[in-house]
Amino acid sequence: MSPARRKTVLFIVIMFAMAGMIIFFRMGNTPAPIPATPTLFVTPTSTFTPARIPELIPIENSPLKDSVIAAGDYLIRQQLPNGELSYQVDFMTGERSYSPSYIRLIGGTGSLFTVCRVSGDSKYCEAGDFALDHYLEMLLSDPNTFTGTCLYTNGSCQLGGAAATVDAIYKRWQATGDFILKDRNLLATAIDLGYFIVSMRRPEGGFYHSFDPHFAGTVDPDYFVLYSPGESLYALTQLYEMTGNDFWLAQAHEVNTFMITQPVTEDYWHSHAFGMLARLDELSKADRDYAKQIADIVVAGQVRSLNPVNTSIATATKVESLAALAQAFYLSGAEHEWLDSELRTFITFVRARQLPDNNCDWNISDAMISSYEGGLFSSCEDASIRIDGLQHYINGVTAYLEYRSMIGVK
Repeated sequence: MSPARRKTVLFIVIMFAMAGMIIFFRMGNTPAPIPATPTLFVTPTSTFTPARIPELIPIENSPLKDSVIAAGDYLIRQQLPNGELSYQVDFMTGERSYSPSYIRLIGGTGSLFTVCRVSGDSKYCEAGDFALDHYLEMLLSDPNTFTGTCLYTNGSCQLGGAAATVDAIYKRWQATGDFILKDRNLLATAIDLGYFIVSMRRPEGGFYHSFDPHFAGTVDPDYFVLYSPGESLYALTQLYEMTGNDFWLAQAHEVNTFMITQPVTEDYWHSHAFGMLARLDELSKADRDYAKQIADIVVAGQVRSLNPVNTSIATATKVESLAALAQAFYLSGAEHEWLDSELRTFITFVRARQLPDNNCDWNISDAMISSYEGGLFSSCEDASIRIDGLQHYINGVTAYLEYRSMIGVK
């Protein structure tokens, strides 16, 4: 081949290489569209990381903030060598429960990321990543049998498991702005979990709550968990914020429209969803009326919930519900100030159960404090510290501190 011909061939090769590089970089930074409706069989999900950044509400230093961080310290101190979090321990005897709810443990993992965000200390995110990497091994996908990805525990895929995993990924994104965990793209994982949630919707608007991915891929129409629909609604709003895709917002509104026709309960997850919808979109009058009914029911149970024999876990969920609703009311222009005193009452009750403090006249030894400080024990009749009590307390107090920041109170 002549020198001139070799130069011509080399020039053509270089031009093709440059064109390929341009196409590669454009494809790598352009979000693949999310289908407008979930398909029966899952198509490969995009692996892009979007340019969206989380909207964060600053939190001032305070004893309450320190209390949230102390709860995170307890979680790290009790974390097991394989990354798993401690599900339940009796701090008086040291006896542990080894029959955990993995859905609650993933919820606790998400709260570690909240502590990371509140404190600004990466050690809580590192502990959260260690736990999340462990629990994500329980995810299951089978495009020949069902849509999306589910959390497989105790022989089935529960609706709440997928929602709790989306929540943990969302809270990690809030704390880090990042979706990459080792070789896994967590946004792609969250989207696939969202497809599973949507596939579990009933024709009338509610959800099936449990699915067997092995026995011919069937739902259990009789299985029911009270808070799973609200948690799933919250996950749909989180997916909307993480992706910016209107599909998830439309699904959230459809689910919420059905839910506000149902009997009112102390649904802290639905309360969170109202807060998200108020911040990301809007609440209708019917939404605000229903949210007000949730708040009224929570407050009406005050005498019972503050009885010393009752649990800090139940009261922490009340803090979570009222704090999220306070945000929702403030953002939608509704009356919200009346909730502040109720919130402080509930928070005071729960904090009396955060070690080394106790309202049971117990003598807490230095050894107990060294191991269990920051943990929330259940009641004066039950010295156990359970993961979901810490999760709800961290989520609830953080939401309250955000609300106080919103309205300009330090």
